[in-house]
Amino acid sequence: MSKFKTICLLLIVSLFLSGCWSKRELNELAIVSALGIDKVDDEFDVTVQIVVPGEISSKAPTSGRSPVITHHAKGKTIFEAIRKMTTLSTRKIYFAHTQVVILGDDLAKEGIGEALDLISRDHEFRNDFDVIIAHEATAKDVLNILTPVEKVPANKIINSLRTSQKAWGSTISINIDELVSTLSSNEKSPLIPAIEIQGDAALGMSKANINKVETPVILKYAGLAVFKGDKYVGLLTDKESQSVSFLSDKIQSTIEIIACPKGGTIATEITKSKTKIKGKFEKDAPKINVHIEVEQNVGEVECKINLTSHKNIDYVNKKTEELIKKRIEKTITTIQQTYRADIFGFGEELHRADPEKWKKIKNDWPTIFQDLPVNVEVHVRTKGLGTMQNSFLNKKKKE
Repeated sequence: MSKFKTICLLLIVSLFLSGCWSKRELNELAIVSALGIDKVDDEFDVTVQIVVPGEISSKAPTSGRSPVITHHAKGKTIFEAIRKMTTLSTRKIYFAHTQVVILGDDLAKEGIGEALDLISRDHEFRNDFDVIIAHEATAKDVLNILTPVEKVPANKIINSLRTSQKAWGSTISINIDELVSTLSSNEKSPLIPAIEIQGDAALGMSKANINKVETPVILKYAGLAVFKGDKYVGLLTDKESQSVSFLSDKIQSTIEIIACPKGGTIATEITKSKTKIKGKFEKDAPKINVHIEVEQNVGEVECKINLTSHKNIDYVNKKTEELIKKRIEKTITTIQQTYRADIFGFGEELHRADPEKWKKIKNDWPTIFQDLPVNVEVHVRTKGLGTMQNSFLNKKKKE
C-alpha cells in the first residue's frame, strides 16, 4: 500500500474515534464518598458526603476545616432529590467513587426496595459499594458524624466493617449486587450490617468530636439487621450475629470463652471455620444438617490447668463445641420463631437437594420454615497453645 493511501486510511479511521469527549477534570467534580437515604413523610431525604480534597491531602497544611462536607435535599424520588442538590453544590456531584450507602431506620422498616432501584440502575454507581442500616438513627445523622483516625468518615465505616468481620465475626458485609440478588430470591431473606450512633449526634457533627483523647460520639456496629422481604424486622445481638456468621461460613476469626474445670476461664481464638449445610427430604419432610469444623488456639488462660495433658485439651475442645453448638441452635430457634425469615438459605439448600419436592413446598415455605428440623454438629480441634504451654498459675501451683 502506498504512503498516500495509508495516510488517507488513517484520516478516515480517526473520524470514528471519540477521543476524550467525556472526560471530567477533578477540580470540576464533587466526589461522593457515601450516600444516605431517609424517608420523611412521603419524600426521600437524600444526603451525600463529599470529600474536600485539600483537607485530606497528606502534603497540605492543616487549615482546621472539615475533611468532608454534606449536602442533602428532599424529593418524591431519589433521582429528583439528587438533581435538587445541584442548587447547593458548585461542582458536579460524582458517584463513581461511592464506598457505602446508608439506609435510615424508618426507611428500612417501611421497605428498601424503592430506594435501591436508582442506585442499582444508574450507570454512574459502581456495583461494589456496601449497604448498611442506620439503627435507631437517620442516615443523615450517621453521615454527619466526624471520626478520628480516618479523616473521611466513610472510610471509617467501611474499615470498621471489614475489621470486625475479619477479627470478631459479628458483621457480614453485603454489596448492592448481593443485596438485590437476595431480595429477588423467594428462598432467602437478606441480612444487612447495622451501625448506630453512641453519644449525642449533634456533638458528633463538630470538630470537637475528633479533638479529644476520648471521642465523645462514635459510630459503632450494632449487629445484623434481619429483613423479611425488603422490610427491616429486627436486630440480632452480637452473639446471634456471630452464630449467623458461623452458619454463613463467614467466620475468619473470633474469640470463645469457656469455663475451666475448677473455676476460672480460658479464652480461645478461632483461627479457621468451615461450614457445610445440606438439605434433604425424608418421606417428603424437609430437614437440614449443619456440619461445622473449627480450629482454634489457646489465647489466654485464667485458671490452673495443665494444657500438656491430652485429657485437658479434649476438655477444651468439647466445651468449645458445646458452647458454639448451643448458641447456634438458640439463634436458629430465635430466627424461626421470632422473625420467621430464612436468612440462612435453608430453602436454597432444599431446592438444590431435590427440585421436585421443593416445588411442592415452596409456596408454604414461610410456614414450614418455623418448625424445620435443623441438626447442628460442631467439631473443634485445638492446634496451638501460644508461646508457653501452661499458665504461670499452673506452675505456681506445682511450686
